[in-house]
Amino acid sequence: MADKKIKVTLVKSTIGCVPKHRKMIEGIGLRKLHHSVELPDNDATRGIIRQVGYLLKVEE
Repeated sequence: MADKKIKVTLVKSTIGCVPKHRKMIEGIGLRKLHHSVELPDNDATRGIIRQVGYLLKVEE
């Protein structure tokens, strides 16, 4: 598998969301609205995106 990356942007606030989801957002390195990070495209990253996808915008 090549070095594939996924660009993830926080587009919705974590205020009022499930505390576990807030920890996941912190864990992948997102801090503020419209902040973006590049993450490796693997099963762990896909699992996080599946759970908190309602807060994110994902670009491949």
